[in-house]
Amino acid sequence: MLSRLRPDEERYARRMARIARWDRPIEGRGQRLRAWANMLLVDHGIFRLAYLNAHRVTPRLWRAAQPAPGQIAAFARKGVKTIVNLRGGREHGSWPLQKEACERHGIKLVDFVLRSRGAPDRETILGAKVFFESLDEPALVHCKSGADRAGFFSALYLLVHEGRPLDEAMRQLSLRYGHFRFAKTGILDAFFEAYRREGEAKGIAFLDWVATVYDPERLEHEFKPGLFSSLVADKLIRRE
Repeated sequence: MLSRLRPDEERYARRMARIARWDRPIEGRGQRLRAWANMLLVDHGIFRLAYLNAHRVTPRLWRAAQPAPGQIAAFARKGVKTIVNLRGGREHGSWPLQKEACERHGIKLVDFVLRSRGAPDRETILGAKVFFESLDEPALVHCKSGADRAGFFSALYLLVHEGRPLDEAMRQLSLRYGHFRFAKTGILDAFFEAYRREGEAKGIAFLDWVATVYDPERLEHEFKPGLFSSLVADKLIRRE
């Protein structure tokens, strides 16, 4: 059946099939083994067992890659009350294992879906202030690798919630965390640089700029990623 679909329809159908498989509770030993195998091998979790890319942003916010159950337990012991999932679709065994671990340790699991390769969505950014204010902290925010979306969320948190300077916030998007600003993910840096030129330089507050000046379509049109950096991020290390 999938072979008769157009490529975009086929990708969508496969994605929906993955979500249908993993967006449900784990039942039985066989499903648990498959979930772990998928998390470790398909979702590249085997590398995150060795290095979670975990860093403290503030005394009340951590950032990291997708955590495994044992790593969630460790954060629970550190006092983490909420885990913020930036990944969206529940397409891997990582999701039911994470959900189960959060329930086991009394951690709230919430979504704040972000993209790493497209211009940030205006409504999502405008909703960040209320989201931050409602966050039960200490919190851990994660994407897949802890480099791009986790960095963008952390920068937003510092800028919008903590009132920190733009330069300080933008340091959350750096090679130190594995972020490649010259790859496609560099559009996140370009977003903040656009605010620097069009908003901060003119005395416009960040959220006011997002609401009245920010043009996502123009940002995507003007941003030109580097070929080599994109190949490294997309093909070699398989960023999401």
